[in-house]
Amino acid sequence: MTGPAPVSAAERFWSHVVQGPASSDCWIWTGAVGDDGYGRFWVPQPDGGQRAMRPQRWLYEHLTGAVLPPSRLLLHACDVPLCVHVDVEPQRSHLAPGTHRGNMLERTQRGRHSNGATALRTISFPRSERVRLSRELREAFREHGWDADAVRTCRTGIAANTPTLW
Repeated sequence: MTGPAPVSAAERFWSHVVQGPASSDCWIWTGAVGDDGYGRFWVPQPDGGQRAMRPQRWLYEHLTGAVLPPSRLLLHACDVPLCVHVDVEPQRSHLAPGTHRGNMLERTQRGRHSNGATALRTISFPRSERVRLSRELREAFREHGWDADAVRTCRTGIAANTPTLW
């Protein structure tokens, strides 16, 4: 008697992703979320064990065949920690290889650092808050599927039902 065929890493990966309807939309990871607010994907190892890695990194390596050294990061153009929208076409991809220094420069250019003009709720809040928000976003997508308002709220801290000043 044989059991079901083993599920490939790619099948497991895609079972945890909700893609937006437009080609420019985020692809939200709905699997495990680590204590930093970013996704975790468990990858089988040749010795029979497993290791956890960020799902966007796994997808980048899977699609491009390029293994990134630990010193290379994948930088989010969309500022959504659970987005895994990696595309071999750079203009469509929400993630691109970069350095820690480049990430810090981008953070400053986008106003994601704390200063007197900072308005976004995601600026310099405790790590535990980022984790809570990521897990909240993940649950919304698990329960309701694609939700553009949830992505906007994640990026800006402004819910769709928040009244405007004018």
